[in-house]
Amino acid sequence: MFRFILSLVALAATATAHCEIQHLREAADAYLETQKAGQVAISAFQARFDNKTWRGYYENSNKLNISTGILAKPLNVTHTRSLYDLSNCATYTEAIVNSTTDPYVIGAQLRFANHAINRVDSIVTKPGDWLFNITGYAYWVTQENWSEIPEAQRDTREVIRAAADAYCDLFNNPNVTVPWGTPCVRLEGGLYGNPGPNGTCAGGVPSGVPMTRRRYVIDETVGSVEVMLDFGKSKWPDTHQFRVEKGKIRYEHMAIMLCPRRRPLNETDPRASFPTIVIV
Repeated sequence: MFRFILSLVALAATATAHCEIQHLREAADAYLETQKAGQVAISAFQARFDNKTWRGYYENSNKLNISTGILAKPLNVTHTRSLYDLSNCATYTEAIVNSTTDPYVIGAQLRFANHAINRVDSIVTKPGDWLFNITGYAYWVTQENWSEIPEAQRDTREVIRAAADAYCDLFNNPNVTVPWGTPCVRLEGGLYGNPGPNGTCAGGVPSGVPMTRRRYVIDETVGSVEVMLDFGKSKWPDTHQFRVEKGKIRYEHMAIMLCPRRRPLNETDPRASFPTIVIV
């Protein structure tokens, strides 16, 4: 009887978690249209919220009234890419505002319950944040191949997440083995690693930096996982997105919101040892 009850619970959880790709795409599109218009109250996006299970709107780890956050500011979004997680009913959208006067790189997770949005969690970076350079970010992100992977060649969710976790664990444990691809390139705030055929992501990773409170969005169709987390002991809001091909990390995007912004780096900063990087 006990096993039967457990089976029913598992079945109910599976049913609750089930999502349709079109539903997730429409929600991510509604999010982007709201960001472009800066009008939350009358948007199709807010109409998708689940008031019964609503957990809140978070921006750089702070719970805000959604009408006072970045979504209330109209932005000229120049490039986007979204992930769709059918197993966990979640999306992740990377939005770039390539502006000379008011630039941003934004990463936003949407989470769902009962086929409605019940949490929005975003990282909003701008000038003054770690390595921020909108010209570099906007250029390099368009040079990468994030196309859909043929079904027979896709990695499992477990393999994709394990690659991301190995990378994040390395920051606090130098003995972790990370499945680096060749080439592998890191895009961090707008600065870029070696884009050549022998480019590597293995060098310059700091140590003693815990990466905690990880929240995942995984899309097997493009071999990608995004991890939203707290960076280091200062718990800076951070997003890491990975492209994994044949179990190996091919690309990594990082955006960190510094607390407070414009804090000068010094020789004790754990991130001061990142590898040589290229800027456009």
